[in-house]
Amino acid sequence: MQLSGNCSQPEVLSATLVDLRRGDAAILDRIDLPVDDARRLMELGFLPGTRVTAGLSAPGGDPRVFRVDGSEIALRRETARRLKVRIEKASKRDPRV
Repeated sequence: MQLSGNCSQPEVLSATLVDLRRGDAAILDRIDLPVDDARRLMELGFLPGTRVTAGLSAPGGDPRVFRVDGSEIALRRETARRLKVRIEKASKRDPRV
């Protein structure tokens, strides 16, 4: 059972990586992919609890670059849609993106 009621924490919004705009950052919550695909992303740094920042995208918006653990990794929209993130309402944009 999970309880939510701590008023001192910032408001958190649930989304996926495709919902992030360029420069937006969020905390990876979970990966909803088959085990082998999820394992490969985790090897690249997409671990739950890790900060992910949205970067540039190819013409047409697919694939898109995400900064995670000091690396930039391009993901297709269909993959990015399966990575769930928590967005803090008052998140700051990363000026390096």
